[in-house]
Amino acid sequence: MKLVWATVLVLFGVVSLGAQAPPQRQGRQGRQGLQGVPGAENDAAGVTPAEIQRMFDAYALVQAQDQLRMSDDQYSRFLLRYKALQDIRRRSLQEHARIVADLRRLLTEQQPSDMLLEARIQSLDDLERRTSAEVKKAYDDVDAMLDLKQRAGFRVFEELMERRKLELITRARQANRPRQQQP
Repeated sequence: MKLVWATVLVLFGVVSLGAQAPPQRQGRQGRQGLQGVPGAENDAAGVTPAEIQRMFDAYALVQAQDQLRMSDDQYSRFLLRYKALQDIRRRSLQEHARIVADLRRLLTEQQPSDMLLEARIQSLDDLERRTSAEVKKAYDDVDAMLDLKQRAGFRVFEELMERRKLELITRARQANRPRQQQP
C-alpha cells in the first residue's frame, strides 16, 4: 500500500512541476513540454488530460480505503468494482465527446445531411441511456459489498473527489495562462 501512495505522490509531483513550468509551444500542435525537468524531452514530456485523469483516478482509489474505513480484504474487492465504475464513466465521456465533435463537424459543412445529423443525435441519446444503465449496475455492484454507512460515505467521497479534481484542473489552467506584463 505504501508503494501505491509513493507512486501517486510522485505522479502528482510531476503534474505539479508541469503546471508550474512556463508553457513552451511545440510546432503546429502547440504541445507543452516540461521545462527544467531532468531527462524530459520537450516533444514527449507534456502531461495530457488523459494522464491527469488516470493519476487522479489512482489517487481516488488510494483515498477510498481510508475514507470508507475498509478492511484490506474488503478494499481489494472494492478496487475492482470502483475501477469498473470509473472506466464506464471515462469511456462514456470519450464517446460523448467524439459524437459531439462529429456533430460539430457536420454543422460546419455547407449543407449538412439531415440523415447524418439525426443519426448522430440518436447515437448521443443511445449513449446516454446505455451509460445510465451501466453506471447504475456499477453502483449496485459497489453498494453490494459496502454496509449502509460506507454506502453513504461513498457518495460523499465521490463528491469530494470531484471537487478536488475540479480544483486541480482550475489550478493547472491558471498556472498555464500566460502572465500579463504590467505597464
